[in-house]
Amino acid sequence: MNWFAFEHCLFCHGELKTAASWRSVFLKTEREYICGGCKNRLEPLKGDTCRICSKVLEAEFRKGNLCYDCIRWEENPHWSGLLTQNISLYHYNDFLKEIIARFKYRGDYVLARGFKPDIASAVKSMLFDCLVPIPLSPERQYERGFNQTEALILESGLQPTPLLSRIHTEKQSKKSRTDRIHLSQVFQMIPEKIPDINGKTILLFDDIYTTGSTLRHAAKILKENGAGSIYSLTLAR
Repeated sequence: MNWFAFEHCLFCHGELKTAASWRSVFLKTEREYICGGCKNRLEPLKGDTCRICSKVLEAEFRKGNLCYDCIRWEENPHWSGLLTQNISLYHYNDFLKEIIARFKYRGDYVLARGFKPDIASAVKSMLFDCLVPIPLSPERQYERGFNQTEALILESGLQPTPLLSRIHTEKQSKKSRTDRIHLSQVFQMIPEKIPDINGKTILLFDDIYTTGSTLRHAAKILKENGAGSIYSLTLAR
């Protein structure tokens, strides 16, 4: 027996018609939160990508399996080897940019749920000891009302492990690429968490990978306090 349940897409608010059956009820199949049209506008990262940052490689901006950005990071002894690998789920196209802006800056918290299947699937395939959200400063979190990275983790049915706090600075979106790369350290360990990470594999989580500076600064402070390997997962690249 089949019937249809009508709800609305979290992204476009269009009618979301989902097929249901006794089988789906008993097996608790994953419900849908976004429509097929919006799913198709999310562009998964495919093809030949950088071994470290997941950037889609172009012939003129690569050396072997690394992009030029990661080569520059790895050639700097201050940053080399800090980030083992970043996995990004989607291209940061105009559609995703608008969805993230609504979620992150306009307080539309429920949009986080639309990414649940893909985030949960990606995390399930990765081995780690702690899933650590990139934190906001207290001032920025008060301004927004929530930390978008924690929201994405929680709405995906996962449990974050907050290990880091953040010093308040100018918004990242207002900084140039050069300024982002040359940031001073903006993270601190939450003191009571330091003994828990010796030799552990950490999976950092953030919404967007831009230059890789934020993730590497976070990885650096974690490594300095005993962490083993550092990986990261981001929504967009």
